[in-house]
Amino acid sequence: MRDTAPRQRSQTGATLPPVMLMTLGVLAALGPLAIDLYLSAFPAMVVDLDTDPTGVQLSLTGYLLGVAAGQLAFGPLSDRFGRRGPLLIGLSICVGASAIAAFAPSLEFLIAARVVQGVGVASGAVIGRAIISDLSSGDAAARAFSVMMIVGNVAPIVAPSLGSLIGAAVGWRGVLATVGVVSAALIVSVVLLLKESHPRDRRLLLGSDRGSRPRALSELRTRGFLGNTLAMAFSTGIMMAYIASSPFVYQQMLGFSPIGFGLIFGANATAMLLVNWWSSRLIGRYRVRSILGVGIAVMSSACAAVLVLVLSDAPAVWLIAPLSIAVGAVGAVAPKATAEAIAHVPRIAGTGSAVLGTLQFLVGAAVTPLASAEGAVSARPLALTMTTCAVLMSAAFLFAQPKRSEGARTVRRRLRR
Repeated sequence: MRDTAPRQRSQTGATLPPVMLMTLGVLAALGPLAIDLYLSAFPAMVVDLDTDPTGVQLSLTGYLLGVAAGQLAFGPLSDRFGRRGPLLIGLSICVGASAIAAFAPSLEFLIAARVVQGVGVASGAVIGRAIISDLSSGDAAARAFSVMMIVGNVAPIVAPSLGSLIGAAVGWRGVLATVGVVSAALIVSVVLLLKESHPRDRRLLLGSDRGSRPRALSELRTRGFLGNTLAMAFSTGIMMAYIASSPFVYQQMLGFSPIGFGLIFGANATAMLLVNWWSSRLIGRYRVRSILGVGIAVMSSACAAVLVLVLSDAPAVWLIAPLSIAVGAVGAVAPKATAEAIAHVPRIAGTGSAVLGTLQFLVGAAVTPLASAEGAVSARPLALTMTTCAVLMSAAFLFAQPKRSEGARTVRRRLRR
């Protein structure tokens, strides 16, 4: 039985203006841009900073931890003070941290700057999801999340190749400075294009009514929110394991050049974008949860295939196909799990978005050093990490299915509102 709470809300869903979706998509793209843009520079950073692959990976781990902490801050702040103000503050933090990272004299300094940069970047994704929840719901919200992620997925397609070109021209420091330039442009876009979506009367209600806030926070404990949030988080774990290991798998195990790595990385991101677009077209004809379930099944099967190939010592080139399938399936999983989760916390969309995003990036931060533990020597850590995340993602998806009694109570509660 499908959780019917989101379906009750779908009747009131509204389509968001394209210019707003485009802006929200670019805000969502800022996070992966700050990751994917400098991936091809990892080998050069190892030499320049006199460290090893694990040391460079810590700059990515630090960034992910910063994003996780930033979402916990900006989500509740946006529920209390509105969306625009906290968003502009976060983007400003990102501009300053990007400038510091570009001139980092040591690995330790770089890691610290990346943590702060992650805190600022977090405002874009967490508040963008809350804005969609403010203005839309149900199937319309699921489509909006899909479109937002389609725009956001352009970053993984172009970022590695663009980062390779920028790195060849001005080095990896120029690559990190580019994130600050994009953040500055987003500040202008937010000021000009995004209106406040969280009215003052709703903010005052959540901030002053002692009874309403505990009731709203109880929504975070529902099976629908927790299960779909964890499914989203572990799908991100699979993606981050791939991202962290891909420079070494493709460039050092398979012999791709930095440009070649950018091309194959972009091809996999394109597959994710196309799957996202295609699966969003199915919304309305099929339940969002059914689409999500198929995506999780395909993603899990591909991860299992990677593990089998690695354990059987198959040629490394055989990994290209299942890795591409696993990455492509993210396009069907991530936006649908997000929509299903946020639909359960309509009164505290910012806080719910923060919890979702924080778990997402904490899982990402945990798996990145695990997946690349043996660098270019073996893909076994990558395969084990991806498969473990796939098992946990599938379990979370099953947990999100409510009991019949719980589903009936949820419908009655939503109708009373």
